[in-house]
Amino acid sequence: MEVLEAADWRAREEAHHRRVDAWAGPHLARRGRGKAHPVEDFLFTYYSFRPARLRQWHPGAGIALADAPDRGRDYVSTPQGALLDTASLMERRRSSVEWIAGLLAATASRPAHLGCFGMHEWAMVYRTPEVRHSTWPLRLTPPEVAAVVDERGVRCSHFDAFRFFTDAARPLNVLQPTRDRQPELEQPGCLHANMDLYKWAYKLSPLVGSELVADCFALARDIRAVDMRASPYDLSELGYTPIEIETPPGRAEYAALQRDFSQRAEPLRARLLAGCEGLLEKTAGLTA
Repeated sequence: MEVLEAADWRAREEAHHRRVDAWAGPHLARRGRGKAHPVEDFLFTYYSFRPARLRQWHPGAGIALADAPDRGRDYVSTPQGALLDTASLMERRRSSVEWIAGLLAATASRPAHLGCFGMHEWAMVYRTPEVRHSTWPLRLTPPEVAAVVDERGVRCSHFDAFRFFTDAARPLNVLQPTRDRQPELEQPGCLHANMDLYKWAYKLSPLVGSELVADCFALARDIRAVDMRASPYDLSELGYTPIEIETPPGRAEYAALQRDFSQRAEPLRARLLAGCEGLLEKTAGLTA
C-alpha cells in the first residue's frame, strides 16, 4: 500500500480541480446561457461523465490518503488513512474491467491505419436535409459534400461513429461495424478510438487515478477539435481553421495529425491496460 501524506494528496487534488475547472467552467457558463459550442461542449454532452464527476479527485486503487475526511461509500478507513475499497468495487465491476482490458489490448496490438481522412463526419450529413449541428453552416453545398463522399468513399472502423451515418451513407462504408465487433475492428489510428480512451478511463474510475482520466480528457479534447476542423462544417467563426480533406494537402495534414494522436494515445492506452491487468490480477479470487 502506498500512503500519501495530507499535504501531498491535497496538493494533487487542488491541481486536478484547477485543471478540470479550466475545461468545465466555460461549459457550465455556456449551459447557463443556453448557448452550445460544437467542439468544447462535446465531451460533456456526448459522454455520460458529468463535470462534477470529472472534478472529483481519486488517487486510484491501493493508495491510502493520510488524515483524509470521509471519502464516501467507495472508501474504507484504515490505520494508514482512507483507502479505496477495491475488493468491493471489483466484485461489481470485474466483467466491465475484463471487457475494457480486452478492447484496449486488441486495439494496441494492431497497426495504425491512417487512410480514413475523417470521412465519418461527411457520412453523417450525406444526402440528408437534416444535420447534427444545424446552427453552423457547411463549407460546401450538400451536392458538393455528396460528391466528395462518392469520390473518396468511407473507411470507418468505429461503431459509435458509424451508427450516426445517414441511411444513404452506411452501404458506402468498407466495413459494417457493430457493437459486438468493436474489439475486432478498433485500431489505434482511429480518432474516435483514441478519443474513447477518456470513456474507458472514467468507466474505470475511481479504480484508476483521476490524473489519468484528465490526461485522457485532454487528448480527447484536442482530437475533437481536429475532428470538427476536418468535417464539412464551417467553424471558422469560432477560430477553427478547416482541414480541407477534399484536397491532397488537406488529406496529408489530417493523416499527420492522426499519426500524432496515435502516438499520444499509445502511453495512455498502455497505462489504462496496465491498470486493468493489475486490478484483475490482485482480485483474481473474486467473482462477479
